[in-house]
Amino acid sequence: MKVRKYAAIDIGSNAVRLLTHNIIEEKNKKAQFRKSSLVRVPVRLGEDSFTVGEISDRNADRIVDTMKAFKLLMDVAGVEKYMACATSAMREANNGLEIIKRVKDEAAIDIELIDGKKEAAIIASTDLKQLMQDGKSYLYIDVGGGSTEFTFFTEGKIKVSKSFKLGTVRLLNNMVGESTWLKLQEWIKDQMKTIDEVSIIGSGGNINKLHKISGRKEGEALSALWLKAQYNFLNSLTYEERISELGLNPDRADVIIPATKIFLSAAKWCGAKKIHVPKIGLSDGIIKTLYYADK
Repeated sequence: MKVRKYAAIDIGSNAVRLLTHNIIEEKNKKAQFRKSSLVRVPVRLGEDSFTVGEISDRNADRIVDTMKAFKLLMDVAGVEKYMACATSAMREANNGLEIIKRVKDEAAIDIELIDGKKEAAIIASTDLKQLMQDGKSYLYIDVGGGSTEFTFFTEGKIKVSKSFKLGTVRLLNNMVGESTWLKLQEWIKDQMKTIDEVSIIGSGGNINKLHKISGRKEGEALSALWLKAQYNFLNSLTYEERISELGLNPDRADVIIPATKIFLSAAKWCGAKKIHVPKIGLSDGIIKTLYYADK
């Protein structure tokens, strides 16, 4: 038996994450992937990037310090290979490339800027297909702070994928016009012309938190009806009440509402009654992409 350790760094619009996996290799057996640790740092890059067009000096310093800490954690854990990906907030910031260079110089971490298409492809390399039943269609939705990736799967294969600038941080800052919602609605309805029935697979910290709040067991889907009721309940509470009464982190208590709206809107337009929450996303896809690239 050989145990290898890989890591994924996801630099999003709402937070930065370091995920480490133990990969267990045994002769004549399929490799096993087991999550070892997850560290999440709430650096909201999108609030800078989407409103003023560049990342502030304060958040640039925080990103560099976070990457230095992640590098130390990976070294201590014995990580042999890692991949760091940055999405829309870093991609759209005027000083994004400058910060990436600074991270390389000061923290010795290489960051790759990825677009929505590559993000969807990385996510598709996770265990998503194992969750899909033969003959059924699914709409995978990965809600981020800056954008949301929508991917239709039919017979376990990607039918079509599209990224929309419809993220939670953008919505909080009133930066999403009605035209973006209409384009998404038209796109979903257009895909549904050739699909009889679809279920949603949800990804991202917000839908994971909603599943936890629901009290449902792992693997048990959320209903669109429950999600609608929860959306109304969350909206009835103040930001402070969502922190004190529901125990939400301050950087989760605001974005959870626009995230829920995205899922509810998509469910309405595609007619989905269930939202499956497998708790896998970009970081898990990065690990699989890294590992199988060596094979």
